[in-house]
Amino acid sequence: MSQIPIERKVLNANDAIAAALRERFLEHGVFCLNLISSPGSGKTALLERTLERFPPDTRVAVLTGDIQTDNDARRLARAGFPVKQITTAGACHLDARMIEVALADWNLADIELLLIENVGNLVCPTSYDLGEHGKVVLMSVTEGEDKPLKYPGIFYKADLMLLTKIDLLPHLQFDDALACENARQIHPGMEIIRTSATTGAGIDRWMSWIGARMHRPTAA
Repeated sequence: MSQIPIERKVLNANDAIAAALRERFLEHGVFCLNLISSPGSGKTALLERTLERFPPDTRVAVLTGDIQTDNDARRLARAGFPVKQITTAGACHLDARMIEVALADWNLADIELLLIENVGNLVCPTSYDLGEHGKVVLMSVTEGEDKPLKYPGIFYKADLMLLTKIDLLPHLQFDDALACENARQIHPGMEIIRTSATTGAGIDRWMSWIGARMHRPTAA
């Protein structure tokens, strides 16, 4: 049997679970975002700043994926919201079954926003629907401006691009305008927010982007 039919079978099974998750999210009014990026682009730092901005009574929860360790979960748990680590033990992405298992002992009625920090990878996570309402791709200024052209799949599918670590721009030879142009070459009209977890730049705009969507989730 060739590789393509096997891969399609795996993705079909994943899509069925993702569809069921999406129905559950809609039923309980949960807005779910899937954050995807290369390793080291600043997903965890961004999520730390994000959780810090929510009032303590906000019904927000986080699932964070890594190949090994629970370092990110321990960092994020400091904000006081429910956080669970998904350790993939070698898999380069999260899949819908992992999300289903992780949510088994959580009451979705207690959650209005679910943030999923995917494994650091721009290729594998792109193909796996997790039942989310939107994908957010992060790209840091420490990467190449041509990253969207090299990994077009995720930039095409993402609803938003966060350009991270912009506080480092004065110290780098990085053309942020070109990086954004390349992203929009793949996804015309893509919304882009420039952010810095260090200075807080762009975080208010990111929070507003979430707030404008989390009370009107629609099927992806």
